[in-house]
Amino acid sequence: MKDEDKTLSVLNAQQARLLAQGRHPDPFAALGPTDDGKNVVVRLPGAEQLWLFNTTDEVQLLADATDPALFTGPALPYYRLRIRWASGQLEERDDPYRFGPVMGQLDEHLIGEGEHQCLWNALGAHLLTHEKVAGVHFALWAPNAQRVSVVGDFNAWNGTAHPMRSRGATGVWELFLPGLDEGVVYKYEILGPDGTLMPLKADPVGFGSEHPPATGSVVRQLGAHQWQDQQWVARREEINSVDAPISIYEVHLGSWRRSGNESLNYLQLASQLVDYAADLGFTHIEVMPVSEHPFDGSWGYQPIGLFAPTIRYGTPQDFAAFVDAAHARGLGVIADWVPGHFPTDQHGLGRFDGTALYEHLDPREGFHPDWNTLIYNYGRPEVRNFLVANALYWLGEYHLDGLRVDAVASMINRDYSRAEGQWIANKDGGNENYEALDFLKQTNVASYGQHPGIAMIAEDSTAYPGVTRPVDAGGLGFGYKWNLGWMNDSLEYFGKDPVYRKHHHNQLTFGITYAFSENFLLPISHDEVVHGKGSMYSRMPGSHADKLGNLKAFYGYMWGYPGKKLLFMGQEFGQRSEWNYKSELDWGVLDDPGHAGVLALVRDLNRLYREQPALHRRDTQSEGFQWLLVDDVEHQVFAWLRRGEPGDPHVVVVVNLTPVERTGFRIGFPVAGRWIEALNTDSECYHGANRGHGGAIETEAVPAGGEAQSALLTLPPLSAIYFVEERS
Repeated sequence: MKDEDKTLSVLNAQQARLLAQGRHPDPFAALGPTDDGKNVVVRLPGAEQLWLFNTTDEVQLLADATDPALFTGPALPYYRLRIRWASGQLEERDDPYRFGPVMGQLDEHLIGEGEHQCLWNALGAHLLTHEKVAGVHFALWAPNAQRVSVVGDFNAWNGTAHPMRSRGATGVWELFLPGLDEGVVYKYEILGPDGTLMPLKADPVGFGSEHPPATGSVVRQLGAHQWQDQQWVARREEINSVDAPISIYEVHLGSWRRSGNESLNYLQLASQLVDYAADLGFTHIEVMPVSEHPFDGSWGYQPIGLFAPTIRYGTPQDFAAFVDAAHARGLGVIADWVPGHFPTDQHGLGRFDGTALYEHLDPREGFHPDWNTLIYNYGRPEVRNFLVANALYWLGEYHLDGLRVDAVASMINRDYSRAEGQWIANKDGGNENYEALDFLKQTNVASYGQHPGIAMIAEDSTAYPGVTRPVDAGGLGFGYKWNLGWMNDSLEYFGKDPVYRKHHHNQLTFGITYAFSENFLLPISHDEVVHGKGSMYSRMPGSHADKLGNLKAFYGYMWGYPGKKLLFMGQEFGQRSEWNYKSELDWGVLDDPGHAGVLALVRDLNRLYREQPALHRRDTQSEGFQWLLVDDVEHQVFAWLRRGEPGDPHVVVVVNLTPVERTGFRIGFPVAGRWIEALNTDSECYHGANRGHGGAIETEAVPAGGEAQSALLTLPPLSAIYFVEERS
């Protein structure tokens, strides 16, 4: 009998041909031990000779003449493979096709229902021991594929070498590859429903990636970091509360500071960045997206590896150490999260299994014209599950204290940035994206439910109502919303030459009419210092001294205004140039005493904000704010009161937004007595002229601004002054 005849007595010619072509619909039915346990079929491209062996026996398998990669022979119990490769090298390994399934029925059921909130524990690449053998279990959702294979250096990227087991109606494929370890690079080769091979795909639930521009997924061990932040997590609800002082330092990790031409890594940032932000009195660090992304110029806002901390700055364990270090210094860590769209790169989610799986098929629903990206199909349960689980993954595996959800407006509006005829209305004929709204609600309910005390933050430019109202009260369930209306009006006002500001007076007063309609956060983010907008320093009018004065007055105004605070890196010292992600911040400007004064001011504003309950406890309540001077259009002087809870000292904020010193300027005060001048942006410690009140003022019984008592103040040009009620 010929060798091929011996082979075909176990495996028929059609099965052998399908295996060789990588088109067998059920490789586990053809490979490994036969059903009767008498024979074994092994396919190993590149092998020249093959033996089965165990502790007592050894048998050589015969190669098929029509497919030299295919070997058959009598089975041995608990066998391993001894391989002689064409190079002559000998290797011993286990046969993946002798192992049973890893995934259980509960995982399958939850995935099929779109309700697996720990999806990353079922899908992805997991290091584990299966049937007493160590290796990696790969699992992937690709319901319309004819065949899925794991490929990598371990099989010469040959898609016919390791086809996966189909789990049927759930659309999940899995394969346990014994002997693989952490650091292995892999992708998936997918045969689409029409028989077309897709470009090699990265793992949607991969926990690591190669360094860009390489695009492979990398096997990484989850849970390797030993967390030391139990006390922090226990008090997080208090830290992120609406009545807590929240001051966020927003950072692009790759361009904050560099060592030579290299970005700092997570471990360096865990020391340098964390110490810097803590010294300045910020309460949180917000990192721009750290999910893996192929293009540096997207700043992370076009991610592909949603479950992989970018390798640009180190391993997942290193990122966990960074978060832990921040917690040890009393800093929360928030990450920007991008569930609104994904890039069209071939190795990504687009047409993943040969169909529009993660995205909408119709470009009027599935394509972003502004960003050349694809939009998730939030109406598909498995896609919604993928995204909800991703939020829970970052909050759980990496102990993040919150997520800032990017581009909410683009998600909830079907006509976002689209002309008439370029979008599809909802079932009621409107522009609201019901499926996206349901997804956001589900994400917030799950996030707060599983991780009490975190903060979900919406970057939303619309007036959609109830963004921060609880879901069970008809809202979207976010904890905070960026106040982009305040940001736009304030920056436009401060960008004017002071001589024209009186014509824009309402831009500083209008915001209070809606300031308490949501739980607002005041953002001066990266978006305001790129794309030709200039830096905060350069946006201010006038000479160098005027720019610094205006900037200090702006920060005094901002920290005294109701709402939590966010400041993008570099603006805390008045970075002169626009932000450039390719280089570090302009640290050299701190040699200028004026810029060093801005840094000192931000530090003191953060300190005062934390120390004075009136400045933060009622950020979201109208009872915490009262105008004392709102209509002085000619002088552009504004004054207001901040109230805390009963018993908290009151704080009065006075700003003079012209370059003219005002002496003997009468302002009404809500309480008679002595008021401490707690902060003055014109102080010499901020490189000012030290014009002020010698540390305190006393009110007199002269009515002003509706109050029974008042004081005559000296208001330095372009300044903000904080007065704190003295309590006996």
